Amino acid sequence: MTTPMTRQAAVTVRVFTQRFSSTPRGARLARRLALHQLDRWSVPYGSDASDAVGILVAELAANAVTHGRVPGRDFELALSYTPGLRIRIDVSDTRGERRPASVAPGPLDEGGRGLLLVGALATRWAVLDRVPVGKTVRAELDLGS
Repeated sequence: MTTPMTRQAAVTVRVFTQRFSSTPRGARLARRLALHQLDRWSVPYGSDASDAVGILVAELAANAVTHGRVPGRDFELALSYTPGLRIRIDVSDTRGERRPASVAPGPLDEGGRGLLLVGALATRWAVLDRVPVGKTVRAELDLGS
């Protein structure tokens, strides 16, 4: 007995991957190229999705170069865009250990709010092990209703 085949609409997933130097300049370039790539994929500059992705990439890239830096090793940005559905951001570094969760920053602390922003903007996010070495921080942004 065979099961009838049902047709599904084709889904095109667009992917962008680039390595950057583990420096503040590399983090800035990652953000700029991410926004440029989204614009090429018809997610225009200044849109809510573009602005959110810009902040997410900036925070994750800054964390990669500040806390995940291994001298002589780059970090990697991967964007995945499913039109009308989702944008996924993966920022990978070669430092395998994860920083312990810290207490919430005080009102006068200069840092410590990056992952709070990620949690507020992303639909979901997680820290994943990277094979063969390192970790990937993944943030996803659902589009539409």
